[in-house]
This record gives sequence, C-alpha cells and structure tokens, in this order.
Amino acid sequence: MSETEATGVENPEEGAAPLEVSNLRKTFGGVVAVDDTSFSVERGSITGLIGPNGAGKSTTFNCITGVHTPDSGRVVFEGEAITNLNPNQIAGKGLVRTFQIARELSEMTVLENMLLAFENQQGEDLWRSVTPGLRKRVIEEERAFLERVWETLELFEIDHLAHEQAGNLSGGQRKLLELSRALLTDPEMLLLDEPMAGVNPSLEKKLLERIHELKAQGYTFLLVEHDMDVIMENCEHVIVMHQGRVLSEGPPAAIQADEQVIEAYLGGEV
Repeated sequence: MSETEATGVENPEEGAAPLEVSNLRKTFGGVVAVDDTSFSVERGSITGLIGPNGAGKSTTFNCITGVHTPDSGRVVFEGEAITNLNPNQIAGKGLVRTFQIARELSEMTVLENMLLAFENQQGEDLWRSVTPGLRKRVIEEERAFLERVWETLELFEIDHLAHEQAGNLSGGQRKLLELSRALLTDPEMLLLDEPMAGVNPSLEKKLLERIHELKAQGYTFLLVEHDMDVIMENCEHVIVMHQGRVLSEGPPAAIQADEQVIEAYLGGEV
C-alpha cells in the first residue's frame, strides 16, 4: 500500500488547486442529486458555482463540507482526502463554509457570537480558570481573543453592533457577522452559500469589498449565488451545474456565450 493510500495525504505542490472534487455522486432514495461531478478550485480565486434550482449545487456543497456523505467519489483538500470527515473535522482543516440562512445564536450578542469561533479555549476548563498560576494564562488568552474579535468587527464595519443581540440584526448584517466569525477560525478556503441573499445593495457592496480584500490576502473562495451580476462581475472562474452534473466551466465571458448554459439556465439574463 502506498503512503497516499495509507494516509490520504497527497503532498500537493505549492500552487496546486486546494480543492479537488472527483466523480462525486449522491442520491436520496431514487433521486440522483449529484451525478459524477468533478471540478477543482484554483488557489487564491473567487470561483462561482451556479445552476438552476435542483441542479445539485447545495448537495455538492454539503458533500464537500461533510454535511452529507457522498455515495461515491472523492473530495481532496490541500492534498488530503476529506470525503468521510464530519463538518467540524473539515473546518479544522481550514475549509469553512457559511450558509444561505445565517446561523447566528440570536439571543447572544454579536460579540458573544464572535467569541464562539475560538475552539478549545482555556477558560472553558474550570480547573484552569480557578488555579492562580493558570488563571493568568486564561486572562491573557481571553484578551488576545477579544483583540482579534474587535479587529475583525472593525474590518467588516459592524463593531458598532458588538453589544446588539444577533437576532436583532438585518439579513445583510447577519451575513457580515457570519463571514467575520468564519474568518476567526483561520480558514484556508471559504465556501459561501448564497452570500448575497437578502442583502441590500449597500451591504452587498460592503460584503463584496471584504471578499475581494480577503482574496488579495490569499484566501480562496467558492460561492453559490443566484445573482448573475455578482457572479459575472466578481468571479474569475464559473462552474455551471445542471441535473447533478457539471455542464460547463470557464471564465465568465465564456460562460455567458455558452449556448448550453443559455439554454439550461441563463436564458435572457446574459
């Protein structure tokens, strides 16, 4: 057995695609939701995943991030097969997703929601919290966490909402909160599910600005989005799904001119 077969780690070359999806298939009863789907996402890119309702986009996202286990196929992230890992394990590898409907804890403040992004906090251990020698470390860690939270809130321009209950935020503000919270997990790549849904034009512009700023810092994005203007104006590469399969992929201009895509999805929008 080779080392790759034994460990699932493939030692990717620098610059290699961080995410590779190969021959992915997922069925629910007799319904084939994802049918032999393969694609890769270029490092440091904003890649769009589009298609009509029922095309298999959300199921593909769920298979990549461990919400669903595919019937067959393979998902490789940074050279490691992650196909059978759970969502927490996958997030721990640096592949983090947001959801179409933001999943904040509505009765907690924005600040409290942000602090939940940090796992294995020393302050969660009662013994460490009350032991004099260790208590100092807990306080220093909490101070460092708070500093990072405030910096991130300022980056997304929602620091003025820090003490507001998350349930009182608008849809767009919740999306900003979810993306900023995801950023605190130190991801290598972010999968965004309908990031602009329910977002007003002002907040949409702000959200897109932040995504491009993060891309410039080296982050990689794969996003599902129904707004074709958002996809065509902000993505370098677009993957089109139809009936569970990849119908076409390429730069936005090529997708807009693809007769198969026009017939299957875009219609008069191009």
